[in-house]
Amino acid sequence: MEEQVKVNDHVVKILSIENVTHNVKRFTVEKPIGYTYIPGQATDISINKPELKSILGPFTFTSLNQSEYLEFTIKIYKDHNGLTNKLSSLSPADELIIHEVFGTINYKGPGLFIAGGAGITPFLAIFRQLKLNGSLSGNKLLFANHNENDIIHKTELKYMLGDNYLDVLKDPLDPEIRGRIIDQNLLKKYTERQNKWYYICGPDAFTLAMVDHLKNLGIEKSHIIIEE
Repeated sequence: MEEQVKVNDHVVKILSIENVTHNVKRFTVEKPIGYTYIPGQATDISINKPELKSILGPFTFTSLNQSEYLEFTIKIYKDHNGLTNKLSSLSPADELIIHEVFGTINYKGPGLFIAGGAGITPFLAIFRQLKLNGSLSGNKLLFANHNENDIIHKTELKYMLGDNYLDVLKDPLDPEIRGRIIDQNLLKKYTERQNKWYYICGPDAFTLAMVDHLKNLGIEKSHIIIEE
């Protein structure tokens, strides 16, 4: 029996799909009337095809709440036949089902943002909103990636944050750049400046490691913002 679309779910058409990096795509989709969210929040998405409706995945909004459309910046995993791989084969006019809004990475005030790979997505929405409001001052970003080809929206992030943006590359393509990771020693340089808030998003292991580093540096748990 075909699964029905629930009352709080919305069927939306894909308006455009663009490449952001070699394995990240930007999906622009219709926005349901009255659908609202806070920058940093997410929703579950499924594909509106009978055999795929029940396969859900969480994705962060990277558009502003006041935009007339919804935007999702999604890393595509081609190595297994999961939802993102199926999303990558869609085209404009295909339909998605978006569900209720959730998420606990909400902006509380200036601080240090620590992102690993696609974990930048909630921060993109937050930075874009702060830029629009003229309130970006006092925020810094440490952005961990494997190499230069993996950096999502570097030009825009550098434009918004200037010298408060730092790439941390594990295996840089540029031989002049020494590989490094976000470790306790690097974080120590930024915790000494008394950042009020610490925002972390990335793969689970990355997030756990960053939380441990910050706690070891004396940062109170109440000042660490992660997806709960």
